[in-house]
Amino acid sequence: METLSVFEISFGFVLTFYVLQQVIFLYGFYKKLPINKNYEPFVSVIVAARNEEKNIRSCIESLSKLDYPEDKLEVIIVDDFSTDRTGEIISEFTSQFNFIKKIVPQKNIISYPGKTNAIANGIELSKGEIIFTTDADCVVKPEWIKTTLKYFNENVGIVPGFTFQKSYSQFTGMQNLDWIYLLTVAAGSINLGVPLSCIGNNMAFRRDAYEKVGGYKNIKFSITEDFALLHKINRNTNYKVVYQSEPEGTNFSEPCLDWKSLYRQKHRWGTGGMDAPLIGFIVMLWGWATHLFILLQVIFGTMFTLTLTVIKFLSDFIFLSLSLKKFKMMKELKYFFAFEIYFILYVLILPAIVFFDRKVIWKDRQYSSDKYVNSL
Repeated sequence: METLSVFEISFGFVLTFYVLQQVIFLYGFYKKLPINKNYEPFVSVIVAARNEEKNIRSCIESLSKLDYPEDKLEVIIVDDFSTDRTGEIISEFTSQFNFIKKIVPQKNIISYPGKTNAIANGIELSKGEIIFTTDADCVVKPEWIKTTLKYFNENVGIVPGFTFQKSYSQFTGMQNLDWIYLLTVAAGSINLGVPLSCIGNNMAFRRDAYEKVGGYKNIKFSITEDFALLHKINRNTNYKVVYQSEPEGTNFSEPCLDWKSLYRQKHRWGTGGMDAPLIGFIVMLWGWATHLFILLQVIFGTMFTLTLTVIKFLSDFIFLSLSLKKFKMMKELKYFFAFEIYFILYVLILPAIVFFDRKVIWKDRQYSSDKYVNSL
């Protein structure tokens, strides 16, 4: 019997832990959570919008159809100094719906302009016991509020949820599968008591939890403000974090339409992720190492390592299938091959990009990892 090489043994070792992680995350993803169906507090929905004239109408239309008592709901759209027709479109809805309000940030609650300051201004002027956030390029489902509120028992301070991207090509479909993969990991880890990440375009949190950590003005500046708030509440309060993954509680977002905008999105997420806890870096390391071994097969590959690569692809396919099945979105698997190529490349390249380039461009503003630089 032929002895396995160091490369083959190392690849097998790394892949074993990669697959084991996926099994653990799926366990957390499918974990049954306690619910409270009778909870109906006053709710504030905060949306920060900057130059979103192409998307803001669909977003507000969906928010106007929320299935929740209007006397217990307010929707605050923060026009973050848009230079297009965003503000004008928002005003159309505020004249039609009493519970929809428009504001322009009047305070520098944090030191730098941008989305975080816009959201902080919206929260300061809101009155909800539970605060929901989504993005101006998102469409929410009518049941979004009621579905998420079920997971707020007295010990829960923050409840993130899933957002999918609209997919109509291999380029947009691979982005959607990437989001589903990453958010399944986030949901699984959170529901096992190890919060790694979340996404702010589908997130709800208690005002009390927000105020206990001092709000955004007391959180170290981050270009991924949702990520920073999640970890601040988890570390500095007694509140728990749970991740809801019901189809009725999902939102839909517009995908990046070109490689330039996709690069900027990934760069921003990667830079913000530098503040992740140690366990988060360990998870990322196993993914990076697994993909590195796949790439190194060009030089050191054997039939054994090729088999390991097939196992890796099969494991990813099963992982995504079990997540998509819950959301009744199995048709998205037609983008799996494009996703795998994209997944391997960006997981390997992103750490280098983040390490050598800490400046992030987002919404015509430039930031470093810890501060605002300038407007472009």
